[in-house]
Amino acid sequence: MSRRTATSTKGHSFLHVIKLVSPFVMVVVLQAAIAGFSLEVMSSVRAYVGGEAIWSRSQKNAVYFLNLYLHSGDSSQFVQYQAALAVPIGDEFARWALERDPVDVEAARIGFLQGGNHPDDVPGLIWLFRYFHGVSFLRDAIREWAATDPMLLELSVFGEVIRSELENGPVRDASRLQFLSSRLSELNAQFTVHANRFSTVLGEGSRAIKLTLTGINIVTAAMLILLLIWHTRRLVLQRQAFEDALHAEKERLVWQASHDWLTGLSNRRAFEARLQSELDDAAADSLGLILLDLDQFKNVNDSCGHLAGDRLLCQVSRLLQQDRHPRDLVARLGGDEFGLILPQCSPANALDIAERLRRSLELFSFVWDDRCFAVTASIGVTCIADASTSLEGAMRRADAACYRAKEKGRNRVQADGGRTDVVVVAARPLEVARA
Repeated sequence: MSRRTATSTKGHSFLHVIKLVSPFVMVVVLQAAIAGFSLEVMSSVRAYVGGEAIWSRSQKNAVYFLNLYLHSGDSSQFVQYQAALAVPIGDEFARWALERDPVDVEAARIGFLQGGNHPDDVPGLIWLFRYFHGVSFLRDAIREWAATDPMLLELSVFGEVIRSELENGPVRDASRLQFLSSRLSELNAQFTVHANRFSTVLGEGSRAIKLTLTGINIVTAAMLILLLIWHTRRLVLQRQAFEDALHAEKERLVWQASHDWLTGLSNRRAFEARLQSELDDAAADSLGLILLDLDQFKNVNDSCGHLAGDRLLCQVSRLLQQDRHPRDLVARLGGDEFGLILPQCSPANALDIAERLRRSLELFSFVWDDRCFAVTASIGVTCIADASTSLEGAMRRADAACYRAKEKGRNRVQADGGRTDVVVVAARPLEVARA
């Protein structure tokens, strides 16, 4: 059983750790995915920029070698023309393969390789074209790229025409030679215009993508930082709440240890600790100590039940706390016994306070279920001016005075030391029927 409990606890702890770190893992994974995506996009755009340089240079070389071939008739220059022309034709073939439905990825790969692109760049070229050809910068670049298709076709036809004419020897007609050379120059100018536009659009797009992806990475990094701050703050608040709850629980336990659960007054333990502290203080003024027992409290419990007795004790405790000085202490010592500590209180004042309490209780009537009970108390009073008096001695003196008050008929105040009662009254009926 204990092994199963330990396993369950470990599993719960593991799940709690997973719950704590999962937001960070999600943001880190998102950050890594965005970073990977950014690198892939930038790498693919870089591949297009590099491919454009090869494509543009090869078109110019094709025009250049064909023009040389036109004037020299050297077949090696025609071969160089064909090799240079194969590069933009391969790129054109790749673009057509990607524009088909469905896309012919293998044909596009072969075309890009013929276009002189590095094999490692080809997957990125295909991926960027397939999934981002609708993005403005790439769409404009593709439009410039496609605009050279008729020129490539014308350049291919020109090559065949020139070769067929040179098979019979050099071109002797100066006007014919001038026409062909002029047309090649025009094609080269047109190629240059579109190549420059292609390069410009790609450059602008590359910078825009860089800024966008940088912004996205900054935002996700900020999200991670904010999440870290929020999570740390939550943990701090949780810890603070836990510490506050622990402090409150400690205070509650301390309060429970020093107070009576029913009346909220200090209990005997707190009463004796306070009394010992006052005795140790050895102040110049005397210390008043009052013990008070309710008379015939058992009658209320027996006739109306303990709930009624508890209610009576609560009402009596509130009555005892009325008009008390801040330093005075009222405590329930147990059952129907109460005690009061009166610091810096002269014997006369202590007796006066005890008498006022007795009178207040005598005038107080406790009502329960249409029955009215008279409440009286036997009160013992002692005043301590000797700093050497012990706690036991002080309690013994006050308790003895309270006992003598009960012996002499209850509902009275008795001072210790054998002195006469402060007041002696006839006992009033303990229960009066409500009219």
